[in-house]
Amino acid sequence: MISAADRRVVRVVAGGPLMVEGPVSIEMPDGRVVESDRFMVAICACKRSKNFPLCDTSHRRKSSASQAD
Repeated sequence: MISAADRRVVRVVAGGPLMVEGPVSIEMPDGRVVESDRFMVAICACKRSKNFPLCDTSHRRKSSASQAD
């Protein structure tokens, strides 16, 4: 059984990325593995990131442009 101390926390940010306590290894559908040693990792949920699966805040640019309309 996994203890509470061993669990990773994943926070869903409305309109933004999934925030995961790091370090992490992300297994992609094509078998590629993306790793991050950061203490908190932002995983892209919008698929606009040039660093996908890692977030590069591309979701913010779309949100700002739609507010100007």
